[in-house]
Amino acid sequence: MISVLVVEDEEITAEANRIYVERVPGFEVAGVARSGAQALRFLRARPVDLILLDLYLPDMHGLDVCRALRAGGLMCDVIAVTSARDLAMVRSAVSLGVSQYLLKPFTFATLAEKLTRYARFKEEAGLAVGQGDVDRVLGTLRGPSELPKGMARDTLDAVAARLRERPEGMGAQAVADAIGVSRVTARRYLEYLVELGVAARMPQYGGVGRPELLYRIPMEC
Repeated sequence: MISVLVVEDEEITAEANRIYVERVPGFEVAGVARSGAQALRFLRARPVDLILLDLYLPDMHGLDVCRALRAGGLMCDVIAVTSARDLAMVRSAVSLGVSQYLLKPFTFATLAEKLTRYARFKEEAGLAVGQGDVDRVLGTLRGPSELPKGMARDTLDAVAARLRERPEGMGAQAVADAIGVSRVTARRYLEYLVELGVAARMPQYGGVGRPELLYRIPMEC
């Protein structure tokens, strides 16, 4: 069984989410937390596989809960739940290891699809033996593999391959030079990898002016 902690401050919503989760075969609710602090106390005592995490909690933001989890070495997977449509927040969530994003209000069918994808991801993650297997498993979490309009699979694969060759990270211009495209094009593909959660973005300081953004793929990806 996949154990889930439901983190939601509104009592009625928390109970609805608990019922929803337990309706999906293979999942069980380990507990319900009504605040960020309560969630962290619970998880330190009893880690779970997955957290259904509301981002707007009375004592702290859900992303701060994620930061505290990672700082404490707790690698529970997270589905973020929020009414916010802010893409900057989505990117921040992805950078902190949030695997899926669920917008309020949502139906049971929507949550069930997310959980089913997660269960398939957990089942297949241990079976990956090559790059194609890894890409397929990651795609399980994120739905259909159709690319945004104007993007090509070969170019995306080339960008990802260059990042894997440089674990310390690369800037958009360096990627552009390596694969023979414009900096704007390279940055578009890099940002798409970030949105998928495959790559991470980090600033590099040192020169005069704005820091350069470096992109990297963590070794586990």
